[in-house]
Order: sequence, then structure tokens, then C-alpha cells
Amino acid sequence: MLLSLLISMAHAAEEEAVGFGMMDIWNHSGWLARGVIFTLAVMLAITAIVSIERWYVFWKRQSLSMTVAATVVKPLTAGDIPAALKIVGQEEFAPSYLAAILKSGLTEIQSASNAFGIKNARRAVEKTMGEELSKLRRGMTILATIGSTAPFVGLFGTTFGVINAFDGMATEGSGLAAISAGISEALITTGVGIGVAVVGVWAFNFFNLKAEKIADELTSSEADFLDWAEKHVHSQAQAGK
Repeated sequence: MLLSLLISMAHAAEEEAVGFGMMDIWNHSGWLARGVIFTLAVMLAITAIVSIERWYVFWKRQSLSMTVAATVVKPLTAGDIPAALKIVGQEEFAPSYLAAILKSGLTEIQSASNAFGIKNARRAVEKTMGEELSKLRRGMTILATIGSTAPFVGLFGTTFGVINAFDGMATEGSGLAAISAGISEALITTGVGIGVAVVGVWAFNFFNLKAEKIADELTSSEADFLDWAEKHVHSQAQAGK
């Protein structure tokens, strides 16, 4: 066994070596392996585009929500619902998830400043929260899909790379040069697939964590708003007596 391996290596040393640079591997790859690499490159590009778009969306909505929170606190403290609605209804605050939640809740409180209005406000706020979180998570399914399927796409190319390696052994002999092209083709598709998967999974986990933090913030904001609404309704009832 060992003698056969040494003899094969001795013969391989006399054969023309196949380069292992990226261009050499590409030139020796079959059309299927090239298609797999191209597919993985497209998947990586999509991951980058979605990540950049999601980063901008999260940054924009968080910064606007912070501005809304600082601006609307004064009219809410004074119990001035029309003024608060005017603020959260401004066009510049349209992307803000906090503005959307306050707008839905304040509209119900303004329509019915009683227990019935509070019940409607709670339902409206919860519905808006779900819609806003869905908007934040838009596109994250793509990241999850790429992260979970990229290794299998790479392995698809690996399978045919190994087949090419064995085909080289059958047609050209058992030397290393005969099988190196197929082996390099198999390994490069696996490596690219794993690399794309790592980027996709990292991106998904990053934005999923940010979405969960925002969900916690919105839950806290919902509790604060409903507490304010109950106090406002109570004060209105006391003033009407």
C-alpha cells in the first residue's frame, strides 16, 4: 500500500503540475462548477444588498423614533392629544415605528376618551406593533435562506468535482496531476459555499438581535402609553364631574 503510494507520487512528480491559483482552478473547472460558483457569488451579492438595506432601515427608524419620543413627550404630559397627533402624523416621521404606534393609539383615545377607548387603543397598538416588526424583519428570510442553503449549493459542486477527479483517474491514470483539477474544483466550491453561509448567518443573527431589542422597546413603550392613556381618561372623567 505504502509502496504504491510512493510510486504514484514519483510518477506525479514527473507530470506537468496543475496550478492552484484562483484563475488556474477556474480554468480547470467544468461548466457545472463554474455555474455553482457564479450562483454563490450572486447569493453573496444579495446578502450584501439586503444587509446594507436593512442596516439603513434600522438606523433610520431608530433615529426617527428617538426624535419622536423627545418631541411628543411635552404634549402628552400636558394631555394635548391633537398636538401629539400632529407631531406623530408629520410626513418626516412616517418611517418611525414609535410614531406609527402612538398615532394608532392616540387616534382611538381621541375618538373615545373612556374605558372603551382604552380597549380599542390597546388593540390598535398591538396590531401596529406587529406590522412594524414585520417591516423591520422584511428581507431577513432571504438572509436565513442563503445562510442555510449556501453550503449545500457548494456541496453540489463538490460532488461533481469529485466525479471529475475520478474521471481523470480513469482516463489519464492515477497520477496527482490527473486528479488535481477535479479535487481543486471540488474544494473551491465547498469553501465558497461555507464562506457565503457564514456571512448570511452572521447578518441574519445581527439583524434578528436588533429586531428583538426593538420589540422589547416597543413592548415597554406600549405599557407606558397605556398607563398614560388610563391616567388621561381618569383625569378627563374627574374634570367632567
